[in-house]
Amino acid sequence: MSRTPRTLPLALYAAATGLLEPLAPSLLRRRAARGKEAPDRLNERLGRPDLPRPDGPLAWLHGVSVGESLSLLPLIAALRAARPGLSILVTSGTVTSAQVLAQRLPPGVIHQFAPVDAPGAAARFLDHWRPDAVLFVESELWPNLIVAAKARGARLALISARMTKASADGWGRAPGTARALLQAFDLVLAQDGDTEARLAALGATLGPRLNLKLVGEAPPVDAAIVAALKAGLGGRKAVLAASTHPGEEALVAQAFRTATAEGPPAVLLVAPRHPERGPDVASELQGLGFTVARRAAGEPLTPRTDAYVVDTLGELGGFYATSDAVVMGGSFVAGVGGHNPLEAARLEAAIVTGPHAFNARDIYAAMLANAAAIEAADAGALARHIAGLLANPMIARRIGEAAADYAARQGAALIAAMALIEPLLAA
Repeated sequence: MSRTPRTLPLALYAAATGLLEPLAPSLLRRRAARGKEAPDRLNERLGRPDLPRPDGPLAWLHGVSVGESLSLLPLIAALRAARPGLSILVTSGTVTSAQVLAQRLPPGVIHQFAPVDAPGAAARFLDHWRPDAVLFVESELWPNLIVAAKARGARLALISARMTKASADGWGRAPGTARALLQAFDLVLAQDGDTEARLAALGATLGPRLNLKLVGEAPPVDAAIVAALKAGLGGRKAVLAASTHPGEEALVAQAFRTATAEGPPAVLLVAPRHPERGPDVASELQGLGFTVARRAAGEPLTPRTDAYVVDTLGELGGFYATSDAVVMGGSFVAGVGGHNPLEAARLEAAIVTGPHAFNARDIYAAMLANAAAIEAADAGALARHIAGLLANPMIARRIGEAAADYAARQGAALIAAMALIEPLLAA
């Protein structure tokens, strides 16, 4: 049975988290009171699941938040196709990700909240689920869980890995520990060249690149939502601001107002990245003079409405498919880094991004080179691009078609990666 070498920092980390572990229940309850945890599922975070383990081989897949969790969907589909008898457990770390996965996971796939990275919780979780293979996505390096899973004989993979310079610099201050953790993985597939270089410098043995956010299916499109949206629009154009963050709603709203001042009548749809911000977003738009309705409040889009807040989960497919232009949020304020545009691209959206999309830099570079997206440097440029897309639907359609074509070409990397992932699974 293979074990991860216990460096002094790893031993100290295990000891420190073990001493702090008795505080975990009260900390989780406080987080639940603030809406950061699901109150009825705190036992899962402590490694005490209520669900039984299925018989037979089991693979555990983990993605911490919404984007990482959704990127697991094509991998889940590939695993189920390759190994029909394999049980799949998916863990995530946020309430929103759990809500999204409840709508998007295939039947039979188990979801749990990831346990806190403390020795007792890790041991209870692993002893209950006994995963044969563990696939972490992006940047999740939890020392206690990695060490304990390896000690129990699980095969480990770090898939679609992403590591920022700041994170690499932090791990670089403990090079022996970083090397020990990374070499516990039987397979490491980096998302991009920068991550590849950083992981290699820390001691990882790398396979080919794989970015799970580049593969997958289009999000579901609810025909009833599309019909209701078209009825509410009443022939007006629609501009969707998707996955927005504080500071962006006002910027996009002002650009929208400038763009539509002399053009065809239009409605601004705003889908905040965190739906709980819906009331604040609605209030801000009202303060800017918009007549606003909120979807989560059951308020319909009517002929009088010129701004509609989409503060619900799992419904964006219908709005992507119906909108004449899609402004991708997280890219007009510094520090967020943008969001993956490929779900919108798969539905032929005419996408506009801001200048601060470093998390999706390679994706946007390729899309911009293929005329599959537009970049707006500031609010003025955004207004001009929105106006151009609304006035020239043929150009918008061509951009959307190029975006869908680019998205469709990205599946080859997952096919190649599956040849390396499959041997990690129990026969």
